[in-house]
Amino acid sequence: MNELGQLFGDVQRAVFEHAVQPMMFAAGMGNLLEDGYVATGWLLVGVLELLLMVLLLGALQRWRPVEAITDRRAIRVDVLYTLIHRLGLFHVAMFFTLGPVWDELAGWLHVQGVPTFSLDALWPGVTDIGWVSFVLYLLLFDFAGYWLHRGQHGINRWWQLHALHHSQRQMTMWSDNRNHLLDDVIKDSLFVLLALMLGVPPAQFVGIVVVTRLVESLSHTNVRLSFGHFEPLLVSPRFHRQHHAIGEGHESHGPGTLGGCNFAVLFPVWDHLFGTAHHHDSYPSTGVRDQLDGRDYGTGFWSQQWLGLARLVGQDRGRDRHHA
Repeated sequence: MNELGQLFGDVQRAVFEHAVQPMMFAAGMGNLLEDGYVATGWLLVGVLELLLMVLLLGALQRWRPVEAITDRRAIRVDVLYTLIHRLGLFHVAMFFTLGPVWDELAGWLHVQGVPTFSLDALWPGVTDIGWVSFVLYLLLFDFAGYWLHRGQHGINRWWQLHALHHSQRQMTMWSDNRNHLLDDVIKDSLFVLLALMLGVPPAQFVGIVVVTRLVESLSHTNVRLSFGHFEPLLVSPRFHRQHHAIGEGHESHGPGTLGGCNFAVLFPVWDHLFGTAHHHDSYPSTGVRDQLDGRDYGTGFWSQQWLGLARLVGQDRGRDRHHA
């Protein structure tokens, strides 16, 4: 692991010094070199994630697909969402817009004497072991992710944004990042706040993000795959597909009632503890029920973003319309 970390650091420095740094100087951003170095790391992580997705998850989808892909344009739009997020474009935008706000918040909390909770100090000699603290942080963030996901499904205004994610009728490994940008801003801001309160070490935070994103890509994969007796331990494509099932994954007690099932991001234990786990030996069709009645969620990136805002403010008249 140390050798891999050293290799990654060497590549990060080389890419930064020979490609990113010259571009930053040319753009008059010499005062942001430290941030540019961090962004280079995220870029490389994203490239590695994309390679794993194409090589491994792509092979799974070819092995035992749930359904044949018939709407390749919709998949290409999902690929665009994935590139925006995995190559760091969304993070860069967040840095320049909300980064100063987060820095001010962190400074204010420090001045106010608000303590950060450090897992490393919870049980000296045990929790300060790298992999132990990483697992504990991962569990904490996944627990938070479960409840945030329930909020996306239980709060009507928030659901109007999150519904875009569920509107994909042919779910694939590219569907994880198919989100309204405002939905991502809200969710990521809450996770950053949690990280500030916990004082998560930067390296641990990167690891948490990478593991979470890869498992989420796996859970959206178009493959007939469950984990058998281990299904309660990690979200499988079959378990998560139920979450996207028409009429079940986003409704609790019939049409129009917000809720759903299988909200866990990584570990289904939360669904079992709080009564939201549904295990079925099936691979249902995915989507949102009102799509069957003609509601339009958009076919292109910008139309999807616009219609999401229209739903949010209650101005969506998107029945039987088609947007490029």
